[in-house]
Amino acid sequence: MEFIKVIILGVVQGLTEFLPISSSGHLVLFRNILNFQEAGLVLDVFLHFGTLIAVSIFYWDDIKKMITFKAEYRKFSLYIILGSIPAGVVGILFEDVFAKIFTSIRLVGFTLLFTGLLLWLSDRVGGRSRGLEDMDLSDSLAVGFAQAFAIIPGISRSGSTIVAGLLKGLDRKTAAKFSFLLSIPVILGATLLQIKNFTTVGLGEINLVEVLAGTLAAMISGYFAIGLLVKLIKQERLSLFAYYCWGLGLLIILFY
Repeated sequence: MEFIKVIILGVVQGLTEFLPISSSGHLVLFRNILNFQEAGLVLDVFLHFGTLIAVSIFYWDDIKKMITFKAEYRKFSLYIILGSIPAGVVGILFEDVFAKIFTSIRLVGFTLLFTGLLLWLSDRVGGRSRGLEDMDLSDSLAVGFAQAFAIIPGISRSGSTIVAGLLKGLDRKTAAKFSFLLSIPVILGATLLQIKNFTTVGLGEINLVEVLAGTLAAMISGYFAIGLLVKLIKQERLSLFAYYCWGLGLLIILFY
């Protein structure tokens, strides 16, 4: 039974990490629904690692150009590094605080309402044609601070960062690409940060096979979620997810 629960959480993580409906919020919700609180942040880290593999595969051509220092990607690589700093700093300084609020289901209800507002705005802002080569430091920092804000459960990381990019005047393709690639150092950093816990508390009530299965589920579902979201962003249909977030947020507030 625990194996099935981990698989479900893996699929939920993969879909919601990239679909703009908040992965952390849904993990809190589904752990409550499944009555599966034992794994905590340890399992979350492995599930996030599965999504890290997914985004790395999907954007491998861009990543390859970044790590081989292609001329057109040098500035972009620097902005990825700088944009990752806010979330890294917030995650390190407030790790204990977020560990506590990750268990608050009622908080998720209210933050999902805010995520819905962001998504509703997403199809009503932007429209300019600033691409990758036109990005500047202010774009990087704006999206980076949006990513730091999205550490709060119920705030969508992909939704908030993409909306931040659109508000800064980036075109939709560039805003999406920067959002997804910006997740890589943050997810990797969170994974490394939690490794120290494995030597002290271990994996809790779950075993390594279950963890690996959940990671694989998150990777596969995450890859397909990225493809779907990229398509919807181009079609200016992100606001479809706003109604889902509003509905789910209200249900949580009313019944939890």
